Amino acid sequence: MAAIKAGQKGLKTICIEKRGTLGGTCLNVGCIPSKALLNATNSYKHAKHMFPKLGIKVEKLGYDIKQIMKQKDEAVTGLTKGIETLFKKNKVDYAKGTGAFASKNEIDIKLNDGGSDRIKAKNIIIATGSDVSPLPGEPLKIDEKIVVSSTGALSLKEVPKKMIVIGAGVIGLELGSVYQGLGADVTVVEFMDRIMPFADGEVSSYMQKLFAKEGFKFLMNHKVIGGSVKGNSATVIIQDNKTGEKKELTADIVLVATGRKPYTDSLKANDIGVKMDKYGRIDINDHLQSSVPGIWAIGDVVRGAMLAHKAEEEGIACIENILGEHGHVNYNAIPGVIYTHPEIAFVGKTEEELKKDGVIYGKGFFPMMANSRARAMHDSEGFIKILTDKKTDKILGIHMISSVAGEAIAEAGLALEYGASSEDIGRTCHAHPTMSEAFKEACLAAHGKPIHF
Repeated sequence: MAAIKAGQKGLKTICIEKRGTLGGTCLNVGCIPSKALLNATNSYKHAKHMFPKLGIKVEKLGYDIKQIMKQKDEAVTGLTKGIETLFKKNKVDYAKGTGAFASKNEIDIKLNDGGSDRIKAKNIIIATGSDVSPLPGEPLKIDEKIVVSSTGALSLKEVPKKMIVIGAGVIGLELGSVYQGLGADVTVVEFMDRIMPFADGEVSSYMQKLFAKEGFKFLMNHKVIGGSVKGNSATVIIQDNKTGEKKELTADIVLVATGRKPYTDSLKANDIGVKMDKYGRIDINDHLQSSVPGIWAIGDVVRGAMLAHKAEEEGIACIENILGEHGHVNYNAIPGVIYTHPEIAFVGKTEEELKKDGVIYGKGFFPMMANSRARAMHDSEGFIKILTDKKTDKILGIHMISSVAGEAIAEAGLALEYGASSEDIGRTCHAHPTMSEAFKEACLAAHGKPIHF
């Protein structure tokens, strides 16, 4: 995004990428391939469980894991090639290789095809993203065969009979859902006392019960202290954080989904004076500038949520700042989405954060089972929750669980960006019948009373 924007603005621009395909983690081994797999899994589950109810008959329903993986790869390839086209359109040069600082305004590139190159630039943006974060102390090492990271989990050759997922965050729940939906027996081990500890507590509680209802097994308040791989299976040793009791679990596949870490190790940024924080992230000011003039940083290598769309917004703002155009990112209005079924989406403050900050707040709640289109589609799990300033009615946070939450959250983000009140949304006409009416009703609930609940 930063490179394309720079090209559009007429800056002579080069983008260095070591993977050999554009799009970063998100497009190659993150958001896009995982969504392609989730779409396939959800379609299979829908056919299996909903078709009979809808009066649709299908004989010998099954799936082909090779084709599921093939369509995922096709989606990735098509999009990465599309970015190359955009580079050419906007006159952005593209170097396939690994970059490292030679000086404050020079980058050495170790080219993938062999040899090296050195470029000089007035402004350099570090956008090297993040890498898989191993378990603390590495009691169980990732081999991408039996013990896999998110990267390995995106390319399994067969559906495991038993799968252990370490970490109940976004990656663990999404990829766990892929294989659980195709028949795997999935056990999730989580160090904290609830899934998605970053989310609103009411959302976490609801989804944990729903996942359990679908067949997930949860071992909360447990940590991994050891493990081994033997043949085609792995043993994981876990310990209860409260009692100290130890257990052994076995599975065909173990997914380590304990988060990601900034990818800054090979940059040699320290050598030229770029300051880092204790987490290995690049220190930046409010304008995305590092401690060294002319060097900027965006995305997963800086503070804030590790989200592709957050990085994109920073990329645009960074180019605007380089040009003196006063780029800005509203970090209070960056949505998050978890693409399970139903989807989970949120933007703004959680109820727990408002309580911690001593904010006197109002709350509106509307269940999807009271939404006419959701009921007609037999897809009415979830709710929408609105949090407002009790005095001014200004919306402070929106939390959604529904089959279309990932799309509906855009309206919520717009409301937050423009400082809307719950009354503003409650008085805005929404088409009927739509899932989006639930957002209107939740806002009516926050302001006074909903009509249909």
